[in-house]
Amino acid sequence: MATIVIAVDGSKFAENALQWYANNIHRPTNKVIVLYAMENIFIPEMKRSSFPSTMSPGRIQELQKEAEEKAKALKEKYTVMTTALGVEAEVRIEKTDSKPEHAIVDVANKENATCIVTGSRGMGLIRRTILGSTSDFILHHSVCPVVIVKMED
Repeated sequence: MATIVIAVDGSKFAENALQWYANNIHRPTNKVIVLYAMENIFIPEMKRSSFPSTMSPGRIQELQKEAEEKAKALKEKYTVMTTALGVEAEVRIEKTDSKPEHAIVDVANKENATCIVTGSRGMGLIRRTILGSTSDFILHHSVCPVVIVKMED
């Protein structure tokens, strides 16, 4: 049995990657994990000495609630989408204190993934160099094969 991790966020690029997986390499015997890595940026913020001057605790709670609601909505969205595509999958939300790409690679390692599937935003070289690229990080740090799905024009 192959274990496939499909990295998603709320973008059309992630939806396209899931669709591509379902159309091209899905097997009913695969263990499929649709993974949304939710960056927990608020807790480290609270530890900083400048915390009281940058953001109120109430605002941090609001932002945490919004992030959790977004994660819940994404879990529902991808559960419906995988069902419609005929892909039996675990849709998982992984909270992380690091960047999402680190969590994706970590989950793939813990699950002994056979493959990671992720979308690509198609950033140019300069923009990718300045901003970084999730798919580029996954490609270079994963111990298993990575499929980067680009959007068709």
